[in-house]
Amino acid sequence: MFLSGGRRRPRRERHLTPAGGVSDPALHHHPLSSVKSAFDSPRPASAQTDSREAVVLLHGVALPSLVMTRVAGTLRRAGYRVVNVGYPSRTMPIREIAAQYFPQQLRRHGIESAGRVHFVTHSMGGLVLRLYLQEHRPENLGRVVMLGPPNHGSAASDYAATHWLFRRIGGINLPALGVGDTSVARSLPAADFALGIIAGTQSFHGLFAHQLHGVNDGAVTVDSARLDGMRDFLTVPHSHTLMLWRAGALAQVLAFLRDGLFARVTPPSISARPAGGVE
Repeated sequence: MFLSGGRRRPRRERHLTPAGGVSDPALHHHPLSSVKSAFDSPRPASAQTDSREAVVLLHGVALPSLVMTRVAGTLRRAGYRVVNVGYPSRTMPIREIAAQYFPQQLRRHGIESAGRVHFVTHSMGGLVLRLYLQEHRPENLGRVVMLGPPNHGSAASDYAATHWLFRRIGGINLPALGVGDTSVARSLPAADFALGIIAGTQSFHGLFAHQLHGVNDGAVTVDSARLDGMRDFLTVPHSHTLMLWRAGALAQVLAFLRDGLFARVTPPSISARPAGGVE
């Protein structure tokens, strides 16, 4: 979701400088298009034969892939090959992104050569991945971590879709991220892959206070983030986008990718287990 990582609107992220990554076509459709990023660097020729474990990153709506910069850096330092996929979240329908654009990006970066491929998503990126996994199941599929996913939709998105300014910022996919009849989340099944979910519990603004009921991160409620079949679930005291920049949350991402569970003193109270995926 958009407008919830900072205090007011996505433009506050202009100070971010990417640490490296891949080309991001979404920048050409986004208010941050003036930012020159290192994501423009060409893909190394060795990518097609890189057998290291890979992690594919998927950002949320109305923000470019550079918002995942710190996530990418943390994963690279841990030894993973990182593919930070940018996609036109504001201008291309989410189902088209999942069915055509995203698979093309994975092929382009030779993900099939990785020993295992994990996914880390933020917000709308989680729904893109769920749509993709309905039709595609990589043989080397590893684990998935979703941060702030609207797995049951968000009423904030429905409200934003009725306001011209929010529509201009968020783009055409806002209704698909909501809870109404056009909701994509309502059409998706439970998780049948190794999934850990991190949900935020703090909001730095009250833009959607009347739409979001219960504990939320300013864009998605904790209850909406949950998903049947998930292996583990964790809340962090951060807002929707700022959780991507918090060391504690990123340490939990690493823990799940490594162990299949978040790091805790006591075991999680999650009884549901996915039908497939990595044990």
